[in-house]
Parts: sequence; structure tokens; C-alpha cells
Amino acid sequence: MYERTMFYDKVRERLIRYARVDTQSDPNSRETPTTEKQFDLARMLRDELITIGASDVWLDERACVVYAKLPSTMPDGGGRPVGFVTHMDTSPDAPSTNIRPWVLENYDGGDILLNAERGIVMSPKDFPNLLNYIGQDLILTDGTTLLGGDDKAAIASVMTLAEHYLRHPELLHGPISLAFTPDEEVGGLAKDLDFARFGAKVAYTLDGDWLGYYEDETFNASEARLAIAGRSVHPGTAKGIMINAADVAGEFLSMLPRFERPQYTEGREGFYHVLSVNANCEHAEVVLIVRDHDSLRFAQREDYLRKCADALRAEYGAERITLSIEQTYRSMKEAVDQHPYLIENLVAAIKAAGVEPKCVAFRGGTDGSALSNRGLPCPNLSAGYENAHGRFEYVPIRSMEKNVEILLHLCGLFGRMQND
Repeated sequence: MYERTMFYDKVRERLIRYARVDTQSDPNSRETPTTEKQFDLARMLRDELITIGASDVWLDERACVVYAKLPSTMPDGGGRPVGFVTHMDTSPDAPSTNIRPWVLENYDGGDILLNAERGIVMSPKDFPNLLNYIGQDLILTDGTTLLGGDDKAAIASVMTLAEHYLRHPELLHGPISLAFTPDEEVGGLAKDLDFARFGAKVAYTLDGDWLGYYEDETFNASEARLAIAGRSVHPGTAKGIMINAADVAGEFLSMLPRFERPQYTEGREGFYHVLSVNANCEHAEVVLIVRDHDSLRFAQREDYLRKCADALRAEYGAERITLSIEQTYRSMKEAVDQHPYLIENLVAAIKAAGVEPKCVAFRGGTDGSALSNRGLPCPNLSAGYENAHGRFEYVPIRSMEKNVEILLHLCGLFGRMQND
């Protein structure tokens, strides 16, 4: 059994309370936010921030972004401003209605019965990371929904940090900006974050798996759509006339390098990933995503798709093949590397909390990817959840406690820096 800190009850209560609020986003919606129910948590956070005494608390009733600030407590009111950005929505990949979080204390390393009625068990045989948390307290689901620790574990830690500072004005820190955003899980990428209202010129997202993990690099990402217009005639008289769009789609798929797909790649290896194929003789559409950490290789991947489309146009006619490529986000690395103190401070803060820092080139993207390329350099710190986006998601309470400690050390370091 590990020793609980002063933050244990706060982060535990907050995550359970936030998790019960259904904030699932919708990838098929074109509204902002994509689901109205995200406002339920936004208003809860706004009211809570006002209650604990945060400054400049404001909810954007159009974009569903919550803002707040903690003024500097440095003797001269100085320090370098820093911000924290977390997202309120939960993934559409698993059910999120009637979430029933519960706490397993002093996990013993064995199978966990999540739901006796349905016989749902979580075993370290299937999820070996559980063995890293023997002796710890875990917040779990009942096996019928996700938990929402992605990203509500982060919100719980950030809110606990804010309350702790506001209850202890003797603790020194510079200006701190907070923002809680919608729709990260469906590509929202904090697109409506108002930099002027936010205030800080640099920030961190908290959105990742195990404790101590941080990112200064993500994928570059784009989505490609290949549309094919075929020509259908009776198959009995089709010779020299028919252009089967489904067959052409198959030709395109065969052009994609077999081993440059997610199931064959790891680390910093990029890939092509086919999301969907809808095809018949007259019409076909292939939707795929392109990912690579290296900017040059990423551009080469996009160019390769264009060459594939050109080859099909040469064979079947330019008017029958349409390729569109839309960049989704860029890696944060170039922006973050221009401010080396962001990672230096983060690594120092993680170590000061007694945690081993580990940097991983993230095989995905974060709000920080888009924010960095919009001019707000924004590395990512783990929120401490495990098995995100599924019914076996869980959060070790100690991970949230430690994240509060990491943020305290981080804010202290920024407080001792001169404002630029």
C-alpha cells in the first residue's frame, strides 16, 4: 500500500464526479461543439473555478471553452506565464452513458471483477500494465462503458492544482492560465482557443497514458480521399466499355506499400491507414490517413498518393479520378524546439516529483500539435490513464496525485523565470 498524499481525496472525488458527466463527442456532427452535453461539464467547471476563487473565469457559450487564471504570487508579481490545456470530451469509440466509476483499493495484482452480473473481468494477462500498480488504488468502470480518464484525470489534477494554490497564497508561482476545451477526440484540436483571452504564450496539454510520459513530438497528419467515377453497363456486353469503380479502388489499394501500415509499424515509423472503402461499379471512394513524424517523409507520402492518382488518371481518364488531401495537424516538434526551456522545466519537474521521465514520439496527435503550429508552443504531459477509449479504462489515483506534484514543481520553475 503506497502512502497517500494530501491530494488523494481531491483528485479521487473530482475524477469520479467528472466521469459521471457524459461528454462524448460526435465525429459526424458539424456543430460546435459536436455535442451539446459537453456544456454540462463546462458549466460545472466554470462554477467550480468561481467557487475556489480563480480569476477571469469565463465560459465561451458559443465554442464551449472554459478559461481561468491564477495571478502571480511572486513578490514582484512577475514570473513567466504558463498555461495548461485539457479537453472535456470523451471518445466516441465506446459507450459513455451511465458511467459507473468505482474504486478498487490496494490492488493485489490479480484479475479484477468489473461486473459480476455480466461476468466482465479485467486480467493482467490481457492488460499487463496492471502489474505496475500493485498496492495502488484504481478508479475503474463497470465494464459496460469507458471511464473518461482521457482526459478527465487531467482535469482533476489541474483543478486540484488550482484549488491548492488558491488556498495557499504563500506558495510562489508566476501567472497561470487554464483552458478546458471540447471535441479533442474528434479532431477539434482546440481550434477555438482564444490566445488573447488565454494569456500565456506557452502551455502544456495533459493528455496521455502512464505517469511520467511526455511528448515533444507527434505525427504529422493528413486525410486523403480518392473518388472514382466508373461506367456501368450490362456485364454481358461490358468488354471495352465498363469501368468498374470498385476494381479501380482495388488497384489503388494495391499500390499502397504493404508493410507501411499501422499493423506493421512502430516507434517513429510512418504509415498509410485505410479508414473506409465504399464501392460499386459506378462510384467508389477510399478514405485513408497518412502519418509520419519526419516532415520530409510526410511530404513524400502525400506526393506518393498524388502519383498513384496520376497513374490511375492516365489509365482511366483524368475526369474519373479525384484526389483530395487535407492536412489535419503538424508535429509540435519544430515549435517546441524553439523554446528548449519547455522540456527542460518539464523534465526537472517530473524528476522533482520522484517520477522517472520518459519521452516518446507520440504515434498520434494532441491539441498541442495544432496549438504549437498556431503559435502556442505546447508539449504534452501524461494524464495518467490506462486503456483509454475502451471499457477496460482505469486511472491509478497515485498518477493523478503525482501529476499535481509535477505541475506544482513546473509552475514554481516558471515563477522563477523572467517574463519574456
